[in-house]
Amino acid sequence: MNFTRWSARLPGTQRRAAARTEHAIPPDRRGEGSVPAARAEQLTDGPPCVPAVDELPARDVLDRVPALVALVHGLDHRIAYVNDAYTTAFGVRPPGALAREALPELAELGLLPLLDQVLRSGKPRTLKSRKALDGRTYTFTCTPVADNGDRDGGVLLFATDVTDHAEAAERLRASERRQRETAVTLQRSLLPQELEQPDDLRIAATYQPGGTEAAVGGDWYDVITLGGGRTALVIGDVMGRGVRAAAVMGQLRTAVRAYARLDLPPHEVLQLLDVLAAEIDPNQIATCVYAVHDPNEGRLVYASAGHLPILVRDENGTVLRADEPTGPPLGTGGWIHASGSVPLGPGSTAVLYTDGLVERRDEDLDEGIAALERALAGATGTPQVVCDRLVRSAGVTADHDDDVAVLVLQHPARTGPDGDLFRNAALELLGGIEAAPRARAFASGVLTSWRFPVDLHDLGVLATSELVANSLQHGTPPMRLRLRRTDRRLIIEVTDGDDHLPRRRRAEPGDESGRGIAIVATIASGWGSRRTPGGGKAVWCEFVLPKG
Repeated sequence: MNFTRWSARLPGTQRRAAARTEHAIPPDRRGEGSVPAARAEQLTDGPPCVPAVDELPARDVLDRVPALVALVHGLDHRIAYVNDAYTTAFGVRPPGALAREALPELAELGLLPLLDQVLRSGKPRTLKSRKALDGRTYTFTCTPVADNGDRDGGVLLFATDVTDHAEAAERLRASERRQRETAVTLQRSLLPQELEQPDDLRIAATYQPGGTEAAVGGDWYDVITLGGGRTALVIGDVMGRGVRAAAVMGQLRTAVRAYARLDLPPHEVLQLLDVLAAEIDPNQIATCVYAVHDPNEGRLVYASAGHLPILVRDENGTVLRADEPTGPPLGTGGWIHASGSVPLGPGSTAVLYTDGLVERRDEDLDEGIAALERALAGATGTPQVVCDRLVRSAGVTADHDDDVAVLVLQHPARTGPDGDLFRNAALELLGGIEAAPRARAFASGVLTSWRFPVDLHDLGVLATSELVANSLQHGTPPMRLRLRRTDRRLIIEVTDGDDHLPRRRRAEPGDESGRGIAIVATIASGWGSRRTPGGGKAVWCEFVLPKG
């Protein structure tokens, strides 16, 4: 193979050759006052002449290049030349041999089809960071070369050793993977390991961390049983990524559980969280929805701090978007949050979610929420099934670019034998000396009709008597007694118009009063009190029913 014919043509070589031809001096005029270039330069006082690039032997240049260089010719890619660096890396390659047989390293890297493509297109192609058979990593550039007398042409392969860069990049990726795994582990450990399951609701949740290219965010959710049949549900999203966002999320979740035990209205819980978020990190903000479900009211009372709207599908399949009211995110300060409500009767399903489920870079956020509404309208089954269907419909995969948290709750419509385990009974108390006996008689009749055991019947009547007596003595009209049973517990609640909450205190032997709440706390499984939205308070206690 004639290497002089198939040598690499450096950029600009053909243009310089054409220029020299165009301005060449005819042979018959060379002696007329002309001086050879080398002699002319020697006659001057300047530095000695440096040979031009075109005067350097191509083979000597390429043999000294540290990069790997190979030249193949023809449609079948026969070896025309390999430089010393290529021979050192892969061994001697015989000229004239077929590349597919004599250059196995190119076949291993998938470069042979690329050679065909370069010949057809006449354009260079680059293959970045490929690990070769010698264990090194190279970036290959394939450049077409042609000779005026040959139609087949050839390809010049130029391989740059980028092993150090590739290893540094791999170390960086490994470090990022370790950091992400740490953040994911922290994130999952701060989320509830097992959701609380209230008597009246069925609940499921899912959390999907972002893909390997996305740092873990601060998405979180929680379910908190408040007692008296009420349940708090919360979902939030801390702005930011990585371990810091997960740590802030953990502090907010712990604070929410503590504030929930105060049994405050949703907007008051957000007010407390807003102050706490600013204290944790003034530069960190978070969105959050805090909602409370009361089965006696059949509604979901909620407050939102810059979070996405709750979606509720009723028993007929109609989806309602709870847009208002919505305040600014937590940590911004200077805002009075407000509570709203949305119906959540038997047969309804509600969905709380973070922006990773509906937000996409190439579409408006409202379009994502509308798509979620359509998916919810057709999603049936258990809460976990609904959760999975919503995630799939949103196109969330393992390499999703953001965290996703979804919380689904259902208020099932109970009928038949299952419905007999959920009963309600209420009595309006008008006050006066006959109120306590009427309340005891009402409670005794209801508990007997519910076929409770004698000991539980007597304890229920005693708790009713003490709660009513406390309301008559310290409360104001209107007063109401409500008894509720579920498949797991008996709940007794008394409401009145006074908003001063009772406290359990130790009565001295000589005191004639002050023992009612202490008695209730002793005989009941749990008790509590809260202020009601319209003014006044509710005092409740509950008894765990025996299994079976």
